[in-house]
Amino acid sequence: MQLRRLLWTLALAASGTQAQALDESSLQLRSQVQSQQRSTQGPLAQADALQPGLDGAARQSLLLEAEWKARSGPVNASLYAQHLQRDHAAASSHAAVNELYASGDWGGAAGLQYSLGRKLVSWDVGYAFRPNDMVAQEERRTLVGSYNRGRPLLQLEHFSAETAWSLVWVNPARKDGQGGDEEALALRLYQRAGAWDWHGFARLGREQHASLGAAFSVVASDALELHASARINQRSRVWRADPQATLPSATLPWQRELRKGSSQLLLGGTWTTEAQLSLLLEYWWDSQALSRADWAGWRERGAQLAQRALAAPAALRPALAGNLAWQAQGFANSSLQQHNVFARLSWTQGAWTWAADTLWSPQDGGRIITGSVAWQGDRWNLQAGLRQWSGPGDSVIAQLPTRRLAYAAAAWAF
Repeated sequence: MQLRRLLWTLALAASGTQAQALDESSLQLRSQVQSQQRSTQGPLAQADALQPGLDGAARQSLLLEAEWKARSGPVNASLYAQHLQRDHAAASSHAAVNELYASGDWGGAAGLQYSLGRKLVSWDVGYAFRPNDMVAQEERRTLVGSYNRGRPLLQLEHFSAETAWSLVWVNPARKDGQGGDEEALALRLYQRAGAWDWHGFARLGREQHASLGAAFSVVASDALELHASARINQRSRVWRADPQATLPSATLPWQRELRKGSSQLLLGGTWTTEAQLSLLLEYWWDSQALSRADWAGWRERGAQLAQRALAAPAALRPALAGNLAWQAQGFANSSLQQHNVFARLSWTQGAWTWAADTLWSPQDGGRIITGSVAWQGDRWNLQAGLRQWSGPGDSVIAQLPTRRLAYAAAAWAF
């Protein structure tokens, strides 16, 4: 019933656009089914074996989504509703305002434009990783395109034929936010020089303080595009294990600590043929991820917990199982490894697109492989694919909770 009410509200809003004299209006409905196979390796699998039922991840799920977008004069809106049904839990529904902002010209001949409200502002030039996505901080490499929620902000912009700049005050007056939710000022500068696009970035956050970045993209030939992005941060908040934590620990032995100094780098390129065959290669370095030594300590702690669990009395098993499950907190940073390589091969033929990609961790050999197919019609979009997490037994990716995931999605826009 909750889903019906949510969808009915959006349908009424879409059908009444002419009466409300909206300049633009669109509605998209999407359904997505997933079926996943849990991993038999890793800390969560070990915890579930010690205390069955501790891993509550769904094996199958059905997600129904609706998004209505509209514009009337200077006001833009994006309303979102979802209904999620999982195999082991009661259904849940959720609705949100993804975007609601006013925008327009400001200053007449000065050429300034403004935006005020909740808006999605996405920056940088990369595909799998974006060091300088300073405002939106979107999740990358989702299986199916997601409906991202904007952030409260005030934005001033200026455009000319060859240059542009944007100044954003994001999460204004918010004193308790962390990461992308903290109050910050962000600046983006753009300069076009022939085939080259140059970008400069700066951010000053309440908690993370200053960061500077730069990026470029260049069309080197009809077939080849190259891009790069880099950023240095004065401070960053990341998950790290507490070296003083007892074994087993009575509380979560991980801390989201504020560290001084970090750097991120992305190098990439795209090669495309006349037959619409495209190859994307990207490498990135992220010092905010756990280091090789951090992961060695993580493995050692997990091995000690697993060894104790073998001979533990029944009274101690819940505590050991909980500590093993807490090991999964090491997967929470934006990058699993400091060194990462991503490759994607795609081919578009008419309405069809086939793609295969892999994310490889050269430090331990772990890899995530995805294959997908999509069909795009006038109103319908159909997608299906399979993603697998694999690698050597001691690699980080091989110890993630999911081993294999299949999905199918259908979207209808009108």
